[in-house]
Amino acid sequence: MSTELQELLESNKRWASETETREPGFFSRLLKQQTPEYLWIGCADSRVPANELVNLLPGELFVHRNVANVVVHSDLNCLSVMQFAVDSLKVKHIIVVGHSNCGGVKAALLDQRVGLVDNWLRHVQDVRNHHLEWLDTLDERQRVNALCELNVLEQARNACQTTVVQDAWARGQEVVVHGWVYGLHNGLLEDLRITVGAPEQLASAFQKALTAVKQRYEAARVS
Repeated sequence: MSTELQELLESNKRWASETETREPGFFSRLLKQQTPEYLWIGCADSRVPANELVNLLPGELFVHRNVANVVVHSDLNCLSVMQFAVDSLKVKHIIVVGHSNCGGVKAALLDQRVGLVDNWLRHVQDVRNHHLEWLDTLDERQRVNALCELNVLEQARNACQTTVVQDAWARGQEVVVHGWVYGLHNGLLEDLRITVGAPEQLASAFQKALTAVKQRYEAARVS
């Protein structure tokens, strides 16, 4: 085994020992229950570790990650995670989380060819194309982060439109979908204020959040 991998295993032993010392019985309790209230759908970027960002322990946050935090109706992996989270774990909140300076979003914005992932990033390019007229009004330095935020809004809307969430709402189950963005430059999460807890809320919530994003970037451009 390589030295690097051995270091990971040694680090794991130290973490497990420190955790058990700090909270005796932690792992035995973890075996008996998994009751998270939150499903985090985020980017696979290694700089955005979900549990650490919100200071939650294992078992307190259910997580799905992929390149550019995309939610599409043909992705059975994401949909399966959502269904297990909603139907079995009864999570109350689904949070779609993007982050600033996202490499996947940047590649989609600039039509950069990366490889197989280009096909996945077509979903983000669809978001870019839908908002291209507005994006072109921004300074080049603003466009990547602006598209990161637009992508969060669109993917949160997609999450609301999945059969998983629609069925939960139809049977009266409490599920609220949110859209957040994480700043790599400051370590802070920002609520993009798309918060949807019922089908009839989606259109207005999306439009208000979209307007707020555009106003913020336009104000920054003027100043």
